[in-house]
Amino acid sequence: MTLASDVLKLLRLDASDDRQHLVIRSAGGRGKAAEYSFGIEEEYFLADRRTLEVAIQTPDALFESASWSTGGQAMREMLQSQLEVATNIHVDVNDAQEELRFLRREVANVAAQYGFVIMACGTHPTAVWRMSQPSPKPRYEEMIEDLRSIGHRNMMCGMHVHVQLPDPEKRMAVMRAMLPHLPLFIALAASSPFWNSHKTGLKGYRLAAYSELPRTGLPELFENRQDYDEYVGALQRSGVIPDESHIWWAMRPSMKHPTLELRAPDTCTLIEDAVAIASLYRCLTRHLYLRPHLSKEVTVVERAIAVENKWRAQRYGTDCIFASRDGPLTISEMLSRIIEDTAGDADALGCAAQIDHCRTIVERGSSAEFQLRAYRDNGDDITAVSRWIATSTVSELSAPTGRSAPAPS
Repeated sequence: MTLASDVLKLLRLDASDDRQHLVIRSAGGRGKAAEYSFGIEEEYFLADRRTLEVAIQTPDALFESASWSTGGQAMREMLQSQLEVATNIHVDVNDAQEELRFLRREVANVAAQYGFVIMACGTHPTAVWRMSQPSPKPRYEEMIEDLRSIGHRNMMCGMHVHVQLPDPEKRMAVMRAMLPHLPLFIALAASSPFWNSHKTGLKGYRLAAYSELPRTGLPELFENRQDYDEYVGALQRSGVIPDESHIWWAMRPSMKHPTLELRAPDTCTLIEDAVAIASLYRCLTRHLYLRPHLSKEVTVVERAIAVENKWRAQRYGTDCIFASRDGPLTISEMLSRIIEDTAGDADALGCAAQIDHCRTIVERGSSAEFQLRAYRDNGDDITAVSRWIATSTVSELSAPTGRSAPAPS
């Protein structure tokens, strides 16, 4: 059976590379909106379906099946306990949300056939990193050989958002201008309050552990693409990295795509949270691109303040009070300012409703708040946290608006 391209275009569908099954894609963009097309990547944990303990070894057949059922959009990550999905390129935020739901459902169904569930969160509540095994791919085996214990401790899952700019050469300026805003995305997406079966006291512990890796944290204040290329070239000529994909900053210019890639957020447990955060980043990217003078306002002082605010976002999540030149700034105040500044961008990109959902995240808390509530409400039973994550990862229901979590099943 072959699938007619004209019919697929009308349905906003496309065929997989082998032309055997359907893949959800955005219809072609029109006007300036198409210049800010975007895609979302999510990493999930694979856990035993009965015990919800993180998987140690996972069969190649699982990933082969997941890849086939998603049109090549599901793949292994660095450790065998991880699975990654990547959406197609979208200009319509509703298409992106539909596809992300499709990808979660498909990989969850495949995982179930092998006795696993998927869990969308920054850290698995009970995972023991010392038992982690690298995925059987040369790239990951070489990385573990280089990173050793730190590589094994990389039992963490994040969300990456790619946004394409009209002129990719201007990504350095936008990256610089974006620096002060990165802590907000970290706070909104916080979903890693537990590590090795213990409360960490942080809402977003993932980045604290991730910072052990080299070339992480906030980007440097590069003036232009040439400076960045000289930095990458120096590391390559010195034999430190094979290519720029080994630069793991909270945000970076993508090597494979003409995009600016946000890498700071934890994987969000709730789909609507993930899409809201991705939409906010997309709108802010457009806003900053159209105002190149704003990059010049980000100095070493602003970067130093952003480093402090990154820690505060990890520690307090949606209860965060940020530092600023003018004094304390609540997360609600920071978010309101950005939403107000980017209102025109949200209208142009058709995602005002999704961005407004970020206010809901602040009001009722991120996944970290739900996990901690599940823990408290069930007598400090950490398995209740895992149950909530596993259920909510694939649930079609939205979280309640109050600062409470759905009762774990």
